[in-house]
Parts: sequence; structure tokens; C-alpha cells
Amino acid sequence: MNRRPFARFAWFFVAYLVAVILFGAWVRISGSGNGCGSHWPACNGAVIPPAPGTGTLIEYTHRLMSGLAVVFALAVVIWARRFGRAVFRAALLALFFPIVEALLGALLVKAHLVVNDASVARALVVALHLVNTLLLTASAALTAWRARSPSAPEDAAPVPASRLLLGLGLAALALTCMSGAVTALGDTVFPARPALDGTLLTTIRADASPGQHFLVRLRMLHPLVAVGAVMLVAGVLLRIVTGRVNAGPAQCQLAALAFAAVILQTGLGFVNVLLAAPGWLQIVHLLLAQTVWISTWLVFLAARRA
Repeated sequence: MNRRPFARFAWFFVAYLVAVILFGAWVRISGSGNGCGSHWPACNGAVIPPAPGTGTLIEYTHRLMSGLAVVFALAVVIWARRFGRAVFRAALLALFFPIVEALLGALLVKAHLVVNDASVARALVVALHLVNTLLLTASAALTAWRARSPSAPEDAAPVPASRLLLGLGLAALALTCMSGAVTALGDTVFPARPALDGTLLTTIRADASPGQHFLVRLRMLHPLVAVGAVMLVAGVLLRIVTGRVNAGPAQCQLAALAFAAVILQTGLGFVNVLLAAPGWLQIVHLLLAQTVWISTWLVFLAARRA
């Protein structure tokens, strides 16, 4: 049975999910989280909001995109039944997490954890939201990966050592993304000033002072966690790229892509700190974060026997 059309649609679904995630970040950055009021799934009490403003249009568009993601996920599940149990199970996960994503979004709206809310509850829900998006893109990528044609024997060589380290690296990336989500929330509610004039250390000391809000004091947590994650992930990827472990051609190619994304993301993160996280750069930073996550996840999958 020809798997290529299904695999292409599954990869399209992965790309679409990333687009939905990026647009969701724009909802936060633009302050449009209450564009539909406290109504969910309706928008301002209507299926189609009358005379919507800019904030309503942004929030309503995001809801439509999220709803379409569930439709795509359902199509993937129905189609996946033709390609075996492993593909079907992965597709079921790819359907489960968009539903959880929608419920978490509804919680943010119904509990008024939007716009300028700076509560601990919002920070926790935002972190959980981010973890769910990682699991969502990982399950969608797993579906597409399992739908590919059977690999050549040399592409399916097991790499136990790199699998263990990659698993730890994925956990470190998830922790980094969680701290990044909380940091992005803090940058939205409490905007910082660019540090291009050499005042970065002064700004760090000011942010860490006891009188600051907890979201401001947590700003430096994300860079510290990110540095540790980069050292671990880049190290194991470099071992694969340089042939220090027994890896197949497919895994080497994916590891090279993931390594390049990690290095680019690290440099962009430094620029993000200097420029005080402008909205457009937050979007690019999030896009690269998803690229690093998905590519590293695929390297992990490529380390398994077919």
C-alpha cells in the first residue's frame, strides 16, 4: 500500500501545528487573549462575532485554526488505520493532545488568565500548555515518521548510548521550553528595556532584587536552564555527526540538522536577551525552539530499530 500521500499529509499536519503554536504566541504578545471575552467556544457570545475589533479577530482566528487542527488530526486517525497498529496508535496521540490543548486554552479564557494577569496560576497553566504543545508536535511527528517507507538495514542501526543521552536531552529541552514560556509571559506583562548600551548586568541585578515580581525574578532562570540543555543536546548530536557512535546515514543527517538548529537558537536567544524580547523575535525564537525539539526527537526515533 502506498504510504507516501499519507506521510506527506502527516508532515503537513506537523507544519500546520507549528503555525498554530506561533499564532497562539502572537495572541499573547498582541494582548488579544480576551478578544472573545470570557466566552468559549463561542466568541463574545456568538459563533461568528459581529463587528469584531483587532483583538477579537486575532483571538477568533486562533480558535478557528485550533479547531481546524482537530479536524486534521481526526483525518490523520481515520487514514492511519490503513497502515498498521503502530501508525494508528501514534495518530491517536496526535488527536488526543489537540483536544487537551483546546481545553487548556479554554481554562485560560474562562479563568481570565489572559492579557495582564500575572498570577502563579497563569504561569503554571502556561507551562503546562507548552508541555502539551511539545507532546502534540512530537506525536504528530511520530505518526509521520512511522508512516514512512521501511528503512534500509543500515539506516536502522540501534544506538543505545545515544538513545539514552538523547532521551535526557529531550527532557532538558522540555524543561527549557517550560521556563521559556514563563519568561515570555513575564516579558509580555513586564516589558524590559534593551541592553545594547552595556547595562545588561545592571538589569540582571535589578530583576533579581527581592522586591520584584516573581515573573521578573524568574527571567534569568531560562537562560541558565537553556545553557545546560544546549551543552547536553549539542554534545550528543556532535558525537553522532562526527561518527563517534554507531549511527546510520538517516540519523547522521537528522543530527546535523538538529545541531545546526541548536547553535542558531543559542545565538538567537542571546540576541533576544539583549533586545529585551521584542514580539517578532519571540515568534522566531519559538519557531526555532520547535525546530530543535522536532529534529532532536526525530534523531531519537532514528536511533531505534525499524
